[in-house]
Amino acid sequence: MKSKLLHTILSLFLVLASTPAMAGDLLVSAAASLTNAFKEMKEPFEKAHPGTTLVFNFAASGALLKQMEQGAPVDVFASADQATMDKAGQLIDEPTRVDFAGNALVMVVPAEGGLPLTAPEELKGDQVKLVAIGNPDSVPAGRYAKGALEAAGLYDPLTPKFVLAESVRQALDYVARGEVQAGFVYATDAALRADKVKVAAEVAGHKPISYPIALLKDSKSKEMGQTFIDFIKGEEGQAILARFGFKKP
Repeated sequence: MKSKLLHTILSLFLVLASTPAMAGDLLVSAAASLTNAFKEMKEPFEKAHPGTTLVFNFAASGALLKQMEQGAPVDVFASADQATMDKAGQLIDEPTRVDFAGNALVMVVPAEGGLPLTAPEELKGDQVKLVAIGNPDSVPAGRYAKGALEAAGLYDPLTPKFVLAESVRQALDYVARGEVQAGFVYATDAALRADKVKVAAEVAGHKPISYPIALLKDSKSKEMGQTFIDFIKGEEGQAILARFGFKKP
């Protein structure tokens, strides 16, 4: 699994590094859970700023950090947790760092034929064979889930059942396809696949889920990058995030 993750990170990095940015491109690396909301912002932002094209790169926050550390060109970085942004401290323009959204962690089961689970404690049952969780080493949703499960004394007992995902969206897919009996994802992700997954429980006991965003020190489009951050923090950007279920920061 680790070799697969490293291969994925390297492949994404090579694509980014070998594709020169066009004049007017604003390169935004953002957590996988932001995919749909950020794509929804593309048209109104570009319409308000003719000549600028938003170019998105979505992946687990940890994978995005690895890319940036290896020199991938990025103007703006949006992480799903504070820990990853902290690790990016030498790369970001710290005064531009700001929180812009919140989320909730939920346990989901397949919508059809899923087990009638109502709490994480029930995952210890023999009927539960596999549980999808983001790799805590690189996926913030996995770290939040690990923290909650550790607080409940469940992490070690459940470890043999874990299927580690490379992003929260991959964990969601495992559940949606019925390949696992349960999984831990963000509430916003679960809502996007309500036809395939059902929320069994909202999970507590983890650190608050808070999304920070910042400019990169090496950005060649700092003025427009700051404009995009302001857009996300502004009324229109916050309205889009709210439509996709994100909470206020």
